[in-house]
Amino acid sequence: MERCPGSYLGEDDMKAVLKQCASQHGWSMEKEVRQILRCAVNEEPTLSAQLGSRIASRFTDVGLTEPLPALRGHPLVPMSFHA
Repeated sequence: MERCPGSYLGEDDMKAVLKQCASQHGWSMEKEVRQILRCAVNEEPTLSAQLGSRIASRFTDVGLTEPLPALRGHPLVPMSFHA
């Protein structure tokens, strides 16, 4: 899970930062929090590339030209160490 900026702050420090931001905007701490939440909810989600695409992109400069087959839906078979 991605950590939020400021998540390293304790409760008292976070409250002080919110109070300072609210003061700079000229509104209450409650309105500051509502604005932060409104912005967070309205943000467009960032779609990260799928794992296979990220792996393939690491090997493009060494001659990988074919797409990697997807393993989704295939049963996983554990490796056997016995002959």
